[in-house]
Amino acid sequence: MGFFGSGLEIKKPDQVAVMRQAGLIVGETLEILRGSVRAGMTTADLDAIAEDHIRSRGAAPNFKGYHGFPATICTSVNDEVVHGIPGPRVIEEGDLVSIDCGCVLDGWHGDAAITVAVGEVSESRRELLRVTEESLWRGIAAARLGGRVSDIGHGVESYIRKQPGGERYGIVEDYVGHGIGSAMHMPPNVPNFGSPGHGPKLVKGLVLAVEPMLTEGTIETTTLPDDWTVVTDDKGWAAHFEHTFTLTDSGAWVLTAVDGGRAKLAELGVPYGGPAEA
Repeated sequence: MGFFGSGLEIKKPDQVAVMRQAGLIVGETLEILRGSVRAGMTTADLDAIAEDHIRSRGAAPNFKGYHGFPATICTSVNDEVVHGIPGPRVIEEGDLVSIDCGCVLDGWHGDAAITVAVGEVSESRRELLRVTEESLWRGIAAARLGGRVSDIGHGVESYIRKQPGGERYGIVEDYVGHGIGSAMHMPPNVPNFGSPGHGPKLVKGLVLAVEPMLTEGTIETTTLPDDWTVVTDDKGWAAHFEHTFTLTDSGAWVLTAVDGGRAKLAELGVPYGGPAEA
């Protein structure tokens, strides 16, 4: 491990390999949660499922205790954008539930998020989910060795604005992606907007978490009195998707995707950069 530029942590291949194992546990956990979410359960139920799986795989939740956060995952429902605390809230038919999950394995971190529609939701809200998730992949697809960090945000924003009605979405600016490795949040910040060609250079061993958050309207948010849960000021609903990825000589490797990102990257015409077994 070394440091590059403005204190950026550059991992050795064996360290990235451990991050892949941490990321795989996160990806597995999110898939279990995606299949578990249903009306009538509580957000605390989801948290218990997540912690059980993470610990069963020999890892530990990295959110729990982070600056005092009391749970394994963040569960943000409807107009909650991010950092919602699991608890007694009962999930209802038609809810959008954003689940942010992380773990640490042998000192190395993984971090990813999904948003799940519970039962029947409106077409416009299904489109909000689709655009948010696809913009995440378009940001990853824009990353190339020798490029710049802002290329990722430009890829995210460009995709969103080109969608039918894309100008109506709020791209949250106060909460952005980040470097990740021996700590969960590290330099550099990875915004989901902006022009390309700026910021630190994208090099081998740099690992980034990309996490667009879109709203139905305003980008203005407020943190609730619990000091964690972030809600939209106009009560518009939100979606949040995230993956941790790195670049190799071969291409992109999505450490928190169960298949390493192979299928989606192929769909986008982006070379896959992970090992053959992923």
